[in-house]
Amino acid sequence: MSIFKIHTQETAPEESKPLLENSIKAFGMIPNLHGVMAESPAVLEAYQKLHSLFGEKTAFNADELTVIWQTINVENECHYCVPAHTAIAHMMKVDAAITDALRNRSQLPNEKLQILHETTLKIVNNRGILSKEEIDTFKSVGYTNQHILEILLGYSQKILSNYTNHLAETPVDAPFEKFAWSK
Repeated sequence: MSIFKIHTQETAPEESKPLLENSIKAFGMIPNLHGVMAESPAVLEAYQKLHSLFGEKTAFNADELTVIWQTINVENECHYCVPAHTAIAHMMKVDAAITDALRNRSQLPNEKLQILHETTLKIVNNRGILSKEEIDTFKSVGYTNQHILEILLGYSQKILSNYTNHLAETPVDAPFEKFAWSK
């Protein structure tokens, strides 16, 4: 049982209330992750800002965003974020073959997405260290240094959510339950 409270609009610290209102506007509900993060207004604000920046301001399309998010979620074994991002991928009209491959750790449908996946995994597992050859391979399919830096932005967002969910044992929200996942 978690020692973390899942806040509502009524129980959240004052500074978190407008942030939870943002969650309601974006998702039609307060996701349990946001309810947990509301304990620290700074954490919830940072998470929402990182999510917005990564999803709206980077050079990645919906398929690529999904590859980065789910590569990190699966690697970090996040019981909450894998189903949540599966639902988000469906809303973003990402091909189910992509989400299935990521969830099952199988080959992605094209070389460019596979290299994005492999590069993201190397960044996660090697603490941001890539060899010149790995960078050259990444760039050989059309990615740039901008893309490498933007993977780090997505990783920053996922560290906040994946690790919060590990600590809080955040229950998966009802709309995401049909996409439940475990290692």
